[in-house]
Amino acid sequence: MLGRVTLRGRVMLAYGLLALGLSTVLSIVTWTVVSDYLVQQREAAAETITADNGAALRYGLFGPPEPCRPSHERVECETPTLQPGVSVMEVMNSLPSTDAAATMLYLQDHWYAMTGKPSDLPPDLIQGAISGKVVQRRIEVGGQPVLAVGVPIGRQGDAFFEWHPLSSLDATLQRMKFTLIAAAIATALVGLAVGRLASTLALRPLAELTRVADAVARGKLDARLPAENDKDLGGLARSFNQTAADLERRVAADARFAGDVSHELRTPLMTMLNSMQLIQNHRAELPDAVREPVELLGDDLDRFRRLVIDLLEISRDDGGDRGSREIVRIADLVRAAADAAAGREVTVVAPDAEALTLQADKRRLERVIANLVENAEDHAGGCKGVGVEAGGLGVVITVDDAGPGIAAEDRSRVFERFGRGETSGRGRGVGLGLAIVARHVQWHHGTIQVTDRPGGGARFVVELPAKIS
Repeated sequence: MLGRVTLRGRVMLAYGLLALGLSTVLSIVTWTVVSDYLVQQREAAAETITADNGAALRYGLFGPPEPCRPSHERVECETPTLQPGVSVMEVMNSLPSTDAAATMLYLQDHWYAMTGKPSDLPPDLIQGAISGKVVQRRIEVGGQPVLAVGVPIGRQGDAFFEWHPLSSLDATLQRMKFTLIAAAIATALVGLAVGRLASTLALRPLAELTRVADAVARGKLDARLPAENDKDLGGLARSFNQTAADLERRVAADARFAGDVSHELRTPLMTMLNSMQLIQNHRAELPDAVREPVELLGDDLDRFRRLVIDLLEISRDDGGDRGSREIVRIADLVRAAADAAAGREVTVVAPDAEALTLQADKRRLERVIANLVENAEDHAGGCKGVGVEAGGLGVVITVDDAGPGIAAEDRSRVFERFGRGETSGRGRGVGLGLAIVARHVQWHHGTIQVTDRPGGGARFVVELPAKIS
């Protein structure tokens, strides 16, 4: 799965995951520390309030505490007794108001309650407070969380109880939890944004390398990377530029070689073609056993002639021929080139394309049309028609043939040099005509592709940046 993610995506993902991991750890630590602190503070406050109320209740019920004798006399303090005429409920009602949801008193084996029910208190909490300990427990009363606190009030077996609501604390903790989660998500998004920015800056030299490499692959062999002062990238730029320069020199040398060979072959080729024409003019005088070999030889000489012409065309482009541009009416040029190559009228021009013009190299554009039509005539059952209409980049030129079509896996390979589709029925060609077409269309900043013709066969579609004159 990771292999499908682009390099920039991986950098962004790494930054995002790092930010998410750090924010998650920070959120967990913050949650643990703050929640523990808030809970402890709430428990301490509830315990203090209950102890203060218990002391006030003791004072109201038993009066001021009697001082004990010195401890060295080993005499126990007297057990306090209720003051005469004191109402327990009145004393409980006079306690200072707090946030306690309920107050209860266990005195002399009896329960007194202002609010709340003693049955809601856990038995072990009651027993702990009665035995003289300060106890607390988180419980639920009526579906609401409360903190129950019990404190002794001075006499063995008596205790005072309050419970304090925790809904406010729980709401605060819940808000803090959502805030920390939102902060972690926001931090991860910021990390992705920072990762995108960092990847853009870090991969900018790589993007430039990709652009220049693509230009070299498309035949612009003089494309070079700008010099890099970065010690990590400078060596890469110099190595790439050196490789591109070597490739340019090699291609130029190969082009010169192909051109020289082609030029040298033209003279003997013309002699052979003239001789073959002379023999064919006297074909009727030849013995029957010789006529078929002569025809085969004539076909091979014609293929040889086309190969030499194609090699000269290729070597001219590889050698750096820049050509010359002039304004041409596309409809007129296509009509003349296609009809001449087919030997009959095959061109149909849409009315909206009659006035389209293009800054073009007339020789190259004529060669594009002628090669496509000749390819259809010689290797694909004949040319079924050439269309010119407005659309695409400006103008769309289609060349249809009557052949079996070109398999999808061969459609890009037919434009390679000496690349002939094995399943397309085009195995007899020398493999340079369509390569020349692709080079010349690219020279005009256009595109070419192969599709299926409605009704069967192949359709070559050329798009060129034309405009209305």
